[in-house]
Amino acid sequence: MAHRVTSAEPLRDGAVVAAGARARVRVPASTANLGPGFDSIGMALGVWDEAEASVEGDSLVVEATGFGEGEVPLDESHLAYRAMVAAWQALGLDAPQGLRLSYRGAIPHSRGMGSSASASVTGVALGTALAGLDLADDTVLRFVSDIASSIEGHPDNASASVYGNVTVSWAGDGDAGDWRSAVLAPHPHLVPVLVVPQRRLSTATARAALPTAVPLAVAARNSGRTALLAHALTADPGLLMPATQDYLHQEARRPAYPESMALVDALRDAGIPAVISGAGPTVLALTSGQGEEAVRAVAGDVEIISPGTTSRGVHVVSSS
Repeated sequence: MAHRVTSAEPLRDGAVVAAGARARVRVPASTANLGPGFDSIGMALGVWDEAEASVEGDSLVVEATGFGEGEVPLDESHLAYRAMVAAWQALGLDAPQGLRLSYRGAIPHSRGMGSSASASVTGVALGTALAGLDLADDTVLRFVSDIASSIEGHPDNASASVYGNVTVSWAGDGDAGDWRSAVLAPHPHLVPVLVVPQRRLSTATARAALPTAVPLAVAARNSGRTALLAHALTADPGLLMPATQDYLHQEARRPAYPESMALVDALRDAGIPAVISGAGPTVLALTSGQGEEAVRAVAGDVEIISPGTTSRGVHVVSSS
């Protein structure tokens, strides 16, 4: 099913950020690209950020625990708060004078697990929930995905965090920010395994290594693998090795994460479909039976997690 928001107008009637309003939301991590699906294919992972916001007091108070504690700004520049403001602006609402935002981060930052997209989704979801809108409503979810994707500049991670499962996203033919997504159920035998390095890599640094243009033959080859990837992820994991072969972005960014690319090469040589997760440097292995043990046999003594996929995206834990 394709999801799209063309306007916030239908949501504006009755939307108001009232004093005393409170909401808590959970948002899953995500992996994106999965090889050739650059900026278009994402998958939700079973690692969850959680945040609570309440309209109270006469100033902004931001608290951060977990990943990001002591690092992220605790003022109006906090990404989740900026996303809340973006949601309110789209709804024609003013930000309240007093707000408390408590953010608990379980998703590692700058590792390629969609931490910034999760924060954007968290903020937009909190903003809509505080405005009295129901996140269980499909139109509201479309709104959350649209605004968060626009903040990120691409929809792959944000759409996966909104809808769960595997998402295939594309830009519409209209104005900038006209994002659309289809939600697909991953094959039940698909087991994502992530090798998470200690070093970080910002998305901006990773994107700076990309070429501004590629030859037509390269684009055609990559589009064929992307089409195959959608099939392999959902119907035939046995095709994941050819389906995860990328011709567009990973090799161009090899100098940015040489150790990660060396591990991708080693895993693929061992018959395990492996790619860079998002902008890296985390390595994603898409296993279908061998799981963590096979990855560890190649990767050695490193941090490996098997979070599983999740069919559930952003949702409200409590509100009042």
